[in-house]
Amino acid sequence: MVPLVSLWMPIVLSAVIVFVLSSIIHMLMPYHRSDYRKLPSEDQVMEALRRFDIPPGDYMVPRPTNMKDMGTPEFKAKLAAGPVFHATFWKYSPGMGPMLIQWFVYLLVVGLFAAYVTSRALGPGAEYLRVFRFAGTTAFACYALALAQDSIWYRRAWSTTLKYMLDGLLYAGMTAGTFGWLWPK
Repeated sequence: MVPLVSLWMPIVLSAVIVFVLSSIIHMLMPYHRSDYRKLPSEDQVMEALRRFDIPPGDYMVPRPTNMKDMGTPEFKAKLAAGPVFHATFWKYSPGMGPMLIQWFVYLLVVGLFAAYVTSRALGPGAEYLRVFRFAGTTAFACYALALAQDSIWYRRAWSTTLKYMLDGLLYAGMTAGTFGWLWPK
């Protein structure tokens, strides 16, 4: 077993590496450009919604009051008439600083989980590939596996989810490689 505190360097460095990798993926690589489609008549839809001053939050349309409501003819008619959608509304704020800080904290948390699992399974001097396997599997579970829920329950396009899962695999590989490289001897 390796003391968790002795793994601060791979935790922090893997977060930095994944932060840089994710920036490269989202700024330079073209494969995420098709994740969101443009809404037909975007300006008119925005103008129509603006008058409602919708508070920030997650919404489902139509939204049943309870499980019993889902079986009523009125609710079924709303579903059939459409549109049916999930939407997140937020207030615009310039700059991505707060989101980037949250992202980096999340990367540190993933590194901490990878460190915890790997440090409980392996001792000092463990070979690179064993460290890579434990840290990488844990990081992949953190970065990628829960993303499938959005496609299952909220009907996000599977192509989008699979692209983000591929990103998670790359992030996990970088995390695993960092842990393997810096594992205590």
